[in-house]
Amino acid sequence: MHDHHLPALRDLCELLSGRRLVVLTGAGCSTDSGIPDYRGPLTRKKARNPIQYRQFRDSAEARQRYWARSTIGWQRIASARPNATHLALARLEDAGVLAGVITQNVDRLHHHAGSRRVVELHGALANVRCLSCAHVELRSSLQRRLQIANPHRSLAPAELAPDGDAEVSDTATFRVVGCLRCGGVLKPDVVFFGENVPKPVVEDAWALFGEAEALLVLGSSLAVFSGYRFVHRAAKLEVPVGIINLGSSRGDRDAAVLVQAPLGQVVPILVESLTSPQTAPRAR
Repeated sequence: MHDHHLPALRDLCELLSGRRLVVLTGAGCSTDSGIPDYRGPLTRKKARNPIQYRQFRDSAEARQRYWARSTIGWQRIASARPNATHLALARLEDAGVLAGVITQNVDRLHHHAGSRRVVELHGALANVRCLSCAHVELRSSLQRRLQIANPHRSLAPAELAPDGDAEVSDTATFRVVGCLRCGGVLKPDVVFFGENVPKPVVEDAWALFGEAEALLVLGSSLAVFSGYRFVHRAAKLEVPVGIINLGSSRGDRDAAVLVQAPLGQVVPILVESLTSPQTAPRAR
């Protein structure tokens, strides 16, 4: 780790020490697992427009394009493994320092790392849901059905994009399959742009936030309000906010301490410091 990160990291350790934490994670948390982000330093240069909910719902062509790309992109999500940041957060929860994680990610890697209390603000790609009858199917099961319906299509890795997407040129001949129960339209069980986070999920997130004596943001530009609102509320309630992110974020002005560094380098060090006997949270 670069020495110039150390003073800010020491300040963050001091800020969080002895406090019960809630962590808010964004795409930067998963880039070390090989999953691209939307607004990282590299991705911003070639930003693309993610699919809108209304477009997916109303256009068979848009769905065909989505599933053709997702059939390739899903393989990266399915094979991704938790990285040092995910594993460190699971340790922090085990130590009783971390109340839980609110995540904007849809890759389930916090669960795979052993985190127990995770609120998935934007859902998870691991499931698909029927827009007609709400039947849920595992994405891995749908993947097999899509491959059987499209036997001649190459599954060769393409240029991968965020959220299990991939660049694919020819999508017009792709065959989409329907719900196993009613034949209806299947949609990944994630919140698309233009869609609201379901109310029960928001309530779970606020309940978890309510246990925070400090909020730590990891790997998020906070460009989407569904994540930023927790930082905004923390600032209002004078709950201290720490941010570790590569590049600037919408919450920088609300942060008591800002560390601009790669998560994989600094989060394990931070967790080591916060789980040592001297810095464990006070009994509540």
